[in-house]
Amino acid sequence: MSKSKSAPEEFDIVIIGAGISGIGAARYVTKAFPHKKVVVLEGRADIGGTWDLFRYPGIRSDSDLHTFGYEFKAWKDRAAIADAPLIRDYLHETVEENRLGRLIRLRHRVVSGHWSTADAAWTLTVEVDGTAGEAPVRKEIKTNWVFAGTGYYRYEEGFTPRFEGREDFTGDILHPQHWPEGYDYAGKKVVVIGSGATAITIVPSMATGPGAAAHVTMLQRTPTYVLPAPRVDSVALLLTRMFGEQRGYALTRFKNIWMDRGIVVGLRKYPRAGKAFIRYVNKKSLPEGFDVDKHFNPPYKPWDQRLCLAPDGDFFKAIRDGHASVATDKIARFTKNGIRLESGRELEADVIVTATGLNMRVLGGIDLFKDGEPIDTSKSIAYRGTLMSGIPNWAMAVGYTTSSWTLKISLVCRYFCSLVKHMDAFGYDTAVAVAEPGMETRPVMDISAGYAQRSSDIIPRQGTEQPWKMALSYPEDAKLLRGPLFDDSLRFTSRADRPFREPAARNVGA
Repeated sequence: MSKSKSAPEEFDIVIIGAGISGIGAARYVTKAFPHKKVVVLEGRADIGGTWDLFRYPGIRSDSDLHTFGYEFKAWKDRAAIADAPLIRDYLHETVEENRLGRLIRLRHRVVSGHWSTADAAWTLTVEVDGTAGEAPVRKEIKTNWVFAGTGYYRYEEGFTPRFEGREDFTGDILHPQHWPEGYDYAGKKVVVIGSGATAITIVPSMATGPGAAAHVTMLQRTPTYVLPAPRVDSVALLLTRMFGEQRGYALTRFKNIWMDRGIVVGLRKYPRAGKAFIRYVNKKSLPEGFDVDKHFNPPYKPWDQRLCLAPDGDFFKAIRDGHASVATDKIARFTKNGIRLESGRELEADVIVTATGLNMRVLGGIDLFKDGEPIDTSKSIAYRGTLMSGIPNWAMAVGYTTSSWTLKISLVCRYFCSLVKHMDAFGYDTAVAVAEPGMETRPVMDISAGYAQRSSDIIPRQGTEQPWKMALSYPEDAKLLRGPLFDDSLRFTSRADRPFREPAARNVGA
């Protein structure tokens, strides 16, 4: 790999990632700062992030697109819970309508970032994939601010536990994160290992429709809460007809934010009643005599992990029609013809899909340094859900676990733009959050999902009180991020010799 000998390119703001977070950030930043020099660096060969990477059968959103979409761009399709191709089209439209394509550099993967206090700047080492078989080239980019829309998982590798006898199985073993293009599973017996959102999506998609498998079995160690939900939001369609596209979208978004929040709060406040309600719905959705208490009775409370949605009840319908089934057991080993369970039962399979989860990775695996010393991001504490203690001029986009991811992104981007405007107005070039020594902390991912538990020692922490506590909902965050722009925990400095008076706290957008 060669390294470019040219001087570093210089930018005011670098956005890392051209997925749903990075594209949203690019639109907010360019609108707020039309004269700043901005670039978006994307390591892959196309935009879209998650929605371009994953190609497994039926991939779709598990949130409604009226809240998962951007507040500035209405979701126009009838389907409120949408398949990935529709979401990719939406992202491409956003890029085109806001002229963001001129900013996006594909196949540009950020390897490391070095902060210089003296220069008040980050120097990013970027690996640029070669074309026509040429070797990748490394170059440097210098910037005052970085906004990381890198997501929270490793793109190159999904999580697959070690299964005894894996090499004995004579069929195909697939991970959803690396689905082969055009893979033909028609007429085959399929076992899907897992019970999260991915499995709940894959099972009905493989079990029904043209080219369907002969039968699909979802093999789970632990049940998950699953509820049917309408794919089309009839109220949203009515509001659009009555108030027009933009106002109808805004009203639907408002409705869904508060409805979703009410459901989460209600289930967490009254878990026994919530559990009983979900069981009632599951029992009505499943065949007569189905063992609901074995296969749909999680050992945890609702919303300790994400609740899975089945659009129009497709998952339950596949079971009712006999195209799919559920097995709740532990795996003893893979065999030549399938999977042997600890109960002694053997599930025959031609194809095994390991929908076993993600490998988390902080900031896309970028190595960070401050004045020559490595930065351990696991020791940092999130400030207002976007800055990290001890790391200057670096914002990150981390969405919600109990609401649509993108709701948080809109708030974070508005806060980020207001913060940069404040610094410009008073001549500051550096902002860093400083946590008090000995602050009580806990993991940022406040759920018990496997990927969060496995990675609790590598991801940043959060505090127990604001502004260091990660809010779990849009209404809570809106109050925090639209309130005072900064407090005593956020320190500003400048290289300029002339003194600056300390400005009074301002509200975001002031």
